[in-house]
Order: sequence, then C-alpha cells, then structure tokens
Amino acid sequence: MAPAKVNLSLFLGGTREDGRHRLVTVFESLSLADVVELEVLEAGAQDRVLCSEVDGENLAARALAQLRARGWDGPPVSLSIDKRIPIAAGLAGGSADAAAALRLAMAVMPGRAEEVDAVAAALGADVPAQLVPGLALGTGAGEIVERFEALAEHAFVVVPSELRLSTPDVFREADRLGLPRTDADLAGRYQELVYALTPGARLPGELLVNDLQAAALSLCPWCSEALSATHSAGADHVLLSGSGPTVVGIWWGADAAIRAAAAADGLRDRYRGALLATPVTVESAAPSLI
Repeated sequence: MAPAKVNLSLFLGGTREDGRHRLVTVFESLSLADVVELEVLEAGAQDRVLCSEVDGENLAARALAQLRARGWDGPPVSLSIDKRIPIAAGLAGGSADAAAALRLAMAVMPGRAEEVDAVAAALGADVPAQLVPGLALGTGAGEIVERFEALAEHAFVVVPSELRLSTPDVFREADRLGLPRTDADLAGRYQELVYALTPGARLPGELLVNDLQAAALSLCPWCSEALSATHSAGADHVLLSGSGPTVVGIWWGADAAIRAAAAADGLRDRYRGALLATPVTVESAAPSLI
C-alpha cells in the first residue's frame, strides 16, 4: 500500500541555494492509496517497474536505481504498481510509490537506514515523509521530517480534477505573486505547529493553510468552484492539497467519517471522483511481497 498524502499545513518560504523553496508543512497519509507489489526475480534478471498509467521514468524505478547505486545488494525485483492516486494532483502519488518501493526493498533485504533516508531526500520533498506513513512535520524543503502521533478523529473528502497542475509551474506562480514568507515568519509557523501537534488535538483553522493555494487558483480557476462546493457540503475546513488541483475537505469529530461519506455521496453527481478518505499509519501500509 502506497498512501497518498494531504498537506494539512503548507507554509512557503524563499528559495535555497539549490533552487528549492523552504517549507514548513504538515503531511498526513490517506487511505487513498496505490497498490505496490514486489516480486523477487531469478538471479541475473534486471530490476523492473511495471506501471502502465505513468509515461516515462517512474519515481519508484529511480528509487530502486539510487538504492542500488548506494550499495544495496538485494536480489533483482519486479515492482507492480496499480495507480489509484490521481496523477499530478498534489497528492504525491509518485512519491508514495517511491517510498513504498524503498519499504519493500528493505523488507526483502534490509540496508542501512541512512542510505534509505538519503535516497528519499534526493527524490523530492514528499518522499521522506512517506517512508513512514502517518503524521509528520516537514522542514527544509520538506525533506527534514519529524513524526507525530495521531490528531483528533477526522476524515476527508477528496475531490480530484481531470485537470493536472505542474508542481514547478505552481511554485513559479507563487514567486510571481510574491507569496513566499520571510524566514522569521516561517520559523514562527514552525513553533506554532510543534505546539499544536499534540496527540488527540484538533489543528486550529489558522494553521490549516496552504500558501500555494493562491498560485494554483491563478493557474486553475476550477479549484475555486470545487472549494466552495466542498465547504457547502459541510466541511469544517477546505483547502488544496500540495500544489493542487485536488480539493480536500476536512471533517472533525467522532462521527467525521460518517458525515464525510455522506458529503462525498452528495458531491459525486457534480464531481464524479469525490471520495471519502481517512488518515492511515505505517501499520496500514504493510509491505506486500509476492
């Protein structure tokens, strides 16, 4: 299982020397997930990744190749990926697959944790957080990860779009709009999140913020309508996930999943891909070996 993620918070800072933006972001893994299975091949075979939905190089294939380059000497393997997470939707489906590939490789033949962490960080900001599905706070460009225990009960309605947004395009638009925060502001948001992310807590609305949202809306006005519709369906809070264009509604409370499921049913006539999703942890994403 390769869970998608939602950014409950995404505070955007300026660019680093490597060109990546500084971030303070809260990742949470979702029950919406790709299915990734690993088969051990005969000696002498080449690693392969099978995923018909992705054109070109798959991030999971890069994960395996980079792990090998760092000395991992497990047997040749075949990864089969059944895509259920929408592509280019701000849900980090490719990163989820790469993280699952690394977990599966370690299940076949354990390696050094620091090698896996280095590969994950090199693959992008979302991969390190998804190595261990659950709730995490990311800093740096998202690759520095702190794990946290579960929040208060909540559920999501995920409203995907048939449109796609390029993450680099959204970041460039954010720069054009002058959205990045100062380093001091970013540090303040980090401290607020550390204080708020206590077990069983409900994140306050002022921290359920996605600084990339205005940039995504500028490039994809469709999102505005979907945000409004999801809020009208009863969500306690709505926002875009990551760089969009996926809209996510959040319901809090002991009956959150029931209310969110009813809302997803109501939204489906207008947005056929609307679905219920719930938070997941690493126990829910156990490796699947053939």
